[in-house]
Amino acid sequence: MNSLVNNTLWRTQLYINGEWRDADNKKQFSVVNPATGKIIAHVADGGAIETRCAIEAADNAQKQWKHLTVKARSTILRKWFDLVTKNQQDLAYILTCEQGKPLTEAQREVDYGASYIEWFSEEAKRIYGDVIAPQSNDKRAIILKQPVGVVATITPWNFPCAMLARKLAPALAAGCTVVVKPAAQTPLSALALAVLAEQAGVPAGVLNIVCGENAEAIGHELTTHPLVRKLSFTGSTAVGKKLIQQCASSVKKVTMELGGNAPFIVFDDADIDAAVHGAIASKFRNSGQTCVCANRFYIHADVYDQFVEKFSHEISQLVMGNGLDKATTLGPLISPEAVQKVQHLVDDALAKGAVKKDVGNFTLSENLAEEYFYPPTLLINVPSTARICSEEIFGPVAALIKFTTEQEVISMANATEFGLAGYFYAQDMSRIWRVAEQLEVGMVGVNEGILSNEMTPFGGVKQSGWGREGSHYGIEDYVNIKYMCIGNLT
Repeated sequence: MNSLVNNTLWRTQLYINGEWRDADNKKQFSVVNPATGKIIAHVADGGAIETRCAIEAADNAQKQWKHLTVKARSTILRKWFDLVTKNQQDLAYILTCEQGKPLTEAQREVDYGASYIEWFSEEAKRIYGDVIAPQSNDKRAIILKQPVGVVATITPWNFPCAMLARKLAPALAAGCTVVVKPAAQTPLSALALAVLAEQAGVPAGVLNIVCGENAEAIGHELTTHPLVRKLSFTGSTAVGKKLIQQCASSVKKVTMELGGNAPFIVFDDADIDAAVHGAIASKFRNSGQTCVCANRFYIHADVYDQFVEKFSHEISQLVMGNGLDKATTLGPLISPEAVQKVQHLVDDALAKGAVKKDVGNFTLSENLAEEYFYPPTLLINVPSTARICSEEIFGPVAALIKFTTEQEVISMANATEFGLAGYFYAQDMSRIWRVAEQLEVGMVGVNEGILSNEMTPFGGVKQSGWGREGSHYGIEDYVNIKYMCIGNLT
């Protein structure tokens, strides 16, 4: 594209075995900029045949990649990190064009994704085994960690750069090869990362990307092919359950980062200004389209009115528009269907007694696609029976619920099948420990609305998934543990 400094990053073909190629049947699908509703690219539409080819290429490449020294893999990943950082502006531009988020958010996402590549370039050299005390003096017990083999990854549209980097980096660091299926709405970011990986020295076949609209056909091939040893998926719980069932046929390892329904609790001793700041960051980042964003706001009765007043004011300062416009702080949703889903949840809450708080008027310029946008919305006095309290909103709507006691709010917060993230604001240290330990989630933000980084483990409990991404724990899902017993030592 003309707005790119590095035009080689704009790719629309599949990347298989180190080659850029069209789909076998020459089919393509359209990628739309959700801010304008206009087509920005036609991308090769791969399916089961191309996926099978990519899996076989990954399996062949695995034989050499796993035997490369950890230092050599580390060096390649470090070069990849440097290239991603160098091309941050172009990668952010591509991301905003296909996904819609404000350009400043896209830049932060690219940096966030790059941080995982840097982290795991270092962790590649720290995949340690063990020597276990022997049962008898003539034996030695040694524990090795070896790459699982070919890894399949299916990534979502809400963070198309970061979610892919968070999966690719530990897989490649561990010595695995990968087949990627990016979301059909946002394939361009994945393809751009592949360009830079190739330039960094990632050998042919080690990284393969199959784009396509037929997610069911591609997913079935990835989950049932015997050469694929692990699947890493980020997406909805409903789809995750289907993929788990399919992976069971060949007993693949799985990492599942699934849906969320994060509670955001403000206690009566909280710093209200800090809580409001955290609420804005947690709720409205990426227009509420994040799995860890605040979904249910529980505000103590004694500070409820104060919080509502300050929160309303901050929401009114948001600017809705095209992500490429520097003034924009709130971009579009990914599709008109996503807008309709959010509206259904709001209508249900209002019908059950919730009240829509006035937070100002949000208008769009004439050249934007109104059907993709949903204005920031604040609902107060929301009843717990409203669907918006039990379903993931994935939109810029904050639903506020009043509470009075600590145990009451913990019970409400835990009354969900999900358990990804939770947030709360309080000052009393005893309360902080009590609440943090009782919340049934994999991650807790205490007096903090943004909690993810490459050095900490990302993941949930209950129906929010299995496994962890990031931190030194993140590489464990990409290795097999082998016990070696050496006997007859005299």
